[in-house]
Amino acid sequence: MKTTEQLTDSTFYIMASLTKPRHGYAIMTLIEERTKGVIMIGPASMYTIIKKLLKQEWIYLYDGSNPRRKTYLLTERGKEVLKADVILRKLMIDLAEMGLKEAEE
Repeated sequence: MKTTEQLTDSTFYIMASLTKPRHGYAIMTLIEERTKGVIMIGPASMYTIIKKLLKQEWIYLYDGSNPRRKTYLLTERGKEVLKADVILRKLMIDLAEMGLKEAEE
């Protein structure tokens, strides 16, 4: 990931879900539960993103023993990319909070 590049929101949510091994349905369910139903990622979007993440080697097929339920997990590089994006998102939040605070003064 370049320093100026940011993950899409959907990619961010999926990667954040793969800090533990999870299959597709578990990823979608976790995102929906953790965001209290505000964010929902459909299967078509999710599997398109998963293909890209596999190609970039940011995730890998953790357990391919069940072809009907593939389980994925972040690679070390994927963890680095996610950590860098978390830092960037925190900076964005700080900027927005500072701006809102200034607007109230």
